[in-house]
Amino acid sequence: MPRHLRTTDLLPIGDLARRTGLSVSAIRFYEEKGLVEPIRTSGNQRRFLRSDIRRLSFILIAQQLGLALSEIETELAKLPHGRTPTAGDWQAISKSIRGQLDARIAQLERTRDKLDGCIGCGCLSLKHCKLYNPDDQLAAEGPGPRKVLG
Repeated sequence: MPRHLRTTDLLPIGDLARRTGLSVSAIRFYEEKGLVEPIRTSGNQRRFLRSDIRRLSFILIAQQLGLALSEIETELAKLPHGRTPTAGDWQAISKSIRGQLDARIAQLERTRDKLDGCIGCGCLSLKHCKLYNPDDQLAAEGPGPRKVLG
C-alpha cells in the first residue's frame, strides 16, 4: 500500500459494492476492463480509493445515457490515477461528452418528429412514399432509415 494513503482512505470491495449498489462481480468486471484499479494489501486483498465510488457512479450514469463501455473507458482514462479527481477533472469529462449527448438528443428529436408519418425510409406509407422517396432513390444512400439517420 502506498505510504501516503491511510487505511481509512481505502474501501474493501464489499463496502464499495454497498456504497455503489453494484454487485462485487460487476466491480470485478470493471476492474478487469481497467475502469477501476484496486490497491492490493500485503495479504493480496483488493482495496479501493473512496474516489472509486464516483468513478463507478459515473460508469452507471454514462451507461444510462447510452455511452458504450469503450467511450466510458476513454473518458475515465482522462482522470488522474492515485488521487481523487477534482471538480475540474469531472468538469472536463462533462464537457467532453456533452457533444455526444447533444448529437444523440438531436437524433432522438428527428426520430420523434418523423416517426408519426414515416420511419425515414417511406416503407410504412405507400401514399407518401412517392413524395419522399420516388423510385426508392434513398436505397442508393444505404440501408436503413436514411432520412432519420442521415
